[in-house]
Amino acid sequence: MSGFFGVVSHKDCVNEVFYGTDYHSHLGTKRGGLAIFNNASGTYYRDIHNLENSYFRTKFGDEVLGYHGLSGIGCISDTDAQPILRRNSIGTYAVATVAKINNIDALADELMKERMLSFSEQSDGNFNQTEVIALMIHEGKDFVEGIRLVQDKVLGSCSMLVLYNDQIIAGRDKLGRTPIVIGKKTFEDGTTAYCAASESTSFLNLGYKLEHILGPGEIVSVTKDGWQTLGEPLPQSQVCSFLWVYYGYPPSVYDDGINVDTVRYKCGEMLAKSDMADAEAHKPGAPQHDDIDFVAGIPDSGVGHALGYSNTRHRPYMRPYVKYTPTWPRSFMPQDQAQRRLVAKMKLIPNKDIINGKSGVFLDDSIVRGTQLRDNVKDLVDCGIKDVHMRIACPPLVFPCEFLNFSRSRSSTELATLRAIMRLIAPKVREREGISETNIAKDPLRTACVKELESMDLAPYAAPNTDEYKAMVDEMRKDLGLTTLKFQKLDDLVEAIGLPKCKLCTHCFDGSSWGYR
Repeated sequence: MSGFFGVVSHKDCVNEVFYGTDYHSHLGTKRGGLAIFNNASGTYYRDIHNLENSYFRTKFGDEVLGYHGLSGIGCISDTDAQPILRRNSIGTYAVATVAKINNIDALADELMKERMLSFSEQSDGNFNQTEVIALMIHEGKDFVEGIRLVQDKVLGSCSMLVLYNDQIIAGRDKLGRTPIVIGKKTFEDGTTAYCAASESTSFLNLGYKLEHILGPGEIVSVTKDGWQTLGEPLPQSQVCSFLWVYYGYPPSVYDDGINVDTVRYKCGEMLAKSDMADAEAHKPGAPQHDDIDFVAGIPDSGVGHALGYSNTRHRPYMRPYVKYTPTWPRSFMPQDQAQRRLVAKMKLIPNKDIINGKSGVFLDDSIVRGTQLRDNVKDLVDCGIKDVHMRIACPPLVFPCEFLNFSRSRSSTELATLRAIMRLIAPKVREREGISETNIAKDPLRTACVKELESMDLAPYAAPNTDEYKAMVDEMRKDLGLTTLKFQKLDDLVEAIGLPKCKLCTHCFDGSSWGYR
C-alpha cells in the first residue's frame, strides 16, 4: 500500500510534514518523499529516498533542516517515487497518490497519442503511476475536473493529495477504498493549521484533532484557515476491510469514525465465541477451555485480535514471541523475497520458557503466502510447544486483490489458499492428463494444475459450510504444521467492523465488488 500526509499552516510546517509522513511508515517499505512549497521564494523543495535498506526518518534529517515553508506533502510508498512535481499552464504543483492502477499502460498510451505527452519518471522500468495521474489532472480545466477525470478512468483505486502553492486539494478514491482524513490545530496565538492524511494516527502527537473524514470520491480544498468540499461525495462506498484487519495503525479511525484496534478486539472476541460454541458442542478439534495454557498475538497486528480472544475466553494473554524493535523497525522490509523472509524471522524471537510443553491459541490478521507462519510454527515446535491452535481474524484470501495489492504476489498461485486447492486437485489432474510427476511444485503437474485452477469456480472454496472450504482449510493446516486452524466468518468480520457489507470491499474473501472499479 502507501500513505500520505500534508499540512497547510500559518507557521513553518516542515517538521510537521516530516513527522506526519513518518507516522505512515507502516504503510510502505519502498520509497519516501517530501514536497515543500517555499512561500518566500515561490519555489518547491522535493526529495525522494529509497527505503529498502533503512527507514524514512534516517533518510531525510539533513534535507529537512534546510527546508522552510507554510505548506507541504509527504508520502511513504510501496510503489512509485513520489511526490511528483509538474509545471504547466496552471502553474507548478506536487502530487502524491495511494493507488493501484490496473490500466496504467492504456492511460499512459492515451496521453502520449492524443496529447503528445512524454514521461520522465520510471518505476522499475514501468510507468510511474503518480506521474500518469499528475498528467491526467492537467486534462481538466481545473483541479476538480481533472481529479474527476482520474476517478472516472482509473480501473483499480486512487486517492491523492495535490499541493498547489498554499493549498492542498485532497481527492479520495471513487469508491473510497483508501481513506483520507482532515485534521485541525489551533496555535496559542489563535492561528490555525490544517492537515490531510491517510492515517489519523498521525494527528495526536502533532496537536491535530480530527475534523472530517472524506466520503467516497469527495474532493476537498485545505488551506491554513479551513477546508471546504469542492466535489461532493459519491453514493457508492467500498472501503477496504483490510484497513481494520491489517493495514491500519491501532489508534487510527476510518469511515464513520470506526477505530482500528476496537475492530481487532471485536474480531478476536468473535473467534473466541465461535471456539466456545464448538467446544460446548464437542466438535472435533475444538480446544476445550482447560486445554489452552495461553493466548498470543503474532506481532504486531495480531495483538489486538488476541486481546479480544483472551479476555472473552478468560485465558491468559502471554508473549511466546517478542518482536525485536531496536534495529528491526516495522517499516523496514526489503523487496527481495529471500531477504524479506530472513528479516521477518530475525524480528521475532521465541521465548522457550513460555512455550515448552504448553498449548497456545495464536491470533493473526491473515494468511497470505503462509511462508512466515510456517517458519513461526517450526520455531514453536523447536521450543517444545504441545499444540498450536491458529485463529485468523479474516476469512481465507481466495481471490487476489485488484485494488490495493494486498494479497497479490508475483503469481496469484503463491497464495496459500490457491496452493492448497492445487494440491487438492492434483490427483484428479494427474489421472486425467496421464502425468507421472507427483511433486506439485514441478512441471508438467504444476502447469496443468495452474491451468485447471484458472478455469475453476472458486466460490465453493470461499463459503465456510462447503466440503471444498473445509478440505482447503485442512490442507492449509497440515501444510503449516498446525494442530487446528480456523478463519473468521465473513459475516462476523462485517459485524466487527460495524458497516453494512455493501459499503465494504470484501473482494479478497468472496470475489465481490462494485464491478471492476
